[in-house]
Amino acid sequence: MPRPQRCEQFDSSEVGIVHVVQRCVRRAFLAGVDQATGKDFSFRKEWIRRRMEALASVFAVDVLSYAVMSNHMHQILRNRPDVCARWSDEEVAIRWLRVFPGRRLEEHLAEPTENDVQMLVRDKERLAEVRRRLSDISWFMRALAEPIARMANKQDECTGRFWEGRFKAQRIVDEAGLLACSMYVDLNPVRAAMSTTPETSPHTSAYDRIEACKGERIPSAAFDLKPIPTEGDRSKGTGVVSGVQSTEE
Repeated sequence: MPRPQRCEQFDSSEVGIVHVVQRCVRRAFLAGVDQATGKDFSFRKEWIRRRMEALASVFAVDVLSYAVMSNHMHQILRNRPDVCARWSDEEVAIRWLRVFPGRRLEEHLAEPTENDVQMLVRDKERLAEVRRRLSDISWFMRALAEPIARMANKQDECTGRFWEGRFKAQRIVDEAGLLACSMYVDLNPVRAAMSTTPETSPHTSAYDRIEACKGERIPSAAFDLKPIPTEGDRSKGTGVVSGVQSTEE
């Protein structure tokens, strides 16, 4: 039986919180110590963290929690179509073109030219689609995964997949679920015996927040843990739809 399409499971036009898991191909340690060759690729975890933080400053997607492991990564993401709807046409165009300046995703964000911005602003149909994509978690994950794969393949002088073709996603529907899932995500390195405490678990949201409290790191505002929308927000069509659902893409 074919898997349901993500659009059939989650409505990207409504605010929602999702736990996302993306694995390296064959679950290989492509961001850690390769068990076959002994090569250490742990530095790629910082690639992922920096890319994630950069994208959170552009997309209307909040990174509530994350953990980058040696062969997979966890994220708790909240899409904010309500925020995206308030952006001006020019801001939407600038944000999109910073990530997608041409046909291909770039590895580093760049400032678009005024001419490119105005061309996109004048194309109302295209602009409406771009506005929708800027609060779409699937597009956020695409913008995160593809450049990392290209950088790693270039470094390894090879071609082929870096990530498994589909990322898993599960909707979080209440505060208890968010707390439990956040603890699960942040304690991944401890559970894998890679560290003993959150304080010694770099490339996790818990570590970033602890460092920020000590004044040693100031995370992006998009990395700050935000509360789940209230029942009142839900009644206005901006909350989390009740019922736990999971899917893959």
